[in-house]
Amino acid sequence: MKQASSKTRSVRGSRTGRPIMALLDLLGRRWSLRILWELREEPLTSRALRAACDEASPTVLQARLTELREAGFVELGDGGGYGLTVLGRELCETFMPLHRFAERWRSKSGV
Repeated sequence: MKQASSKTRSVRGSRTGRPIMALLDLLGRRWSLRILWELREEPLTSRALRAACDEASPTVLQARLTELREAGFVELGDGGGYGLTVLGRELCETFMPLHRFAERWRSKSGV
């Protein structure tokens, strides 16, 4: 049996680096999901994105934006704002059933 490709990156919580584990690792990092969520409707400048993310640390925000850009989910537009790529929009669409469930759960549980 062949070993995994050398392109497989090490992922926190996984020795295999399987795609699902790599994705969950990236999305589990502080502010990653929030950034994607805030960009779901329109591109935002760094300043607007930081405000939308409850004044997240600029250093952490930039680190996450870099990671999300490298992963192909976010791009820097011509106007200087950050927006979702086609892949990023597809990822956000996969969140919508979970979002709807969370809204129903909140209304029933009072959270």
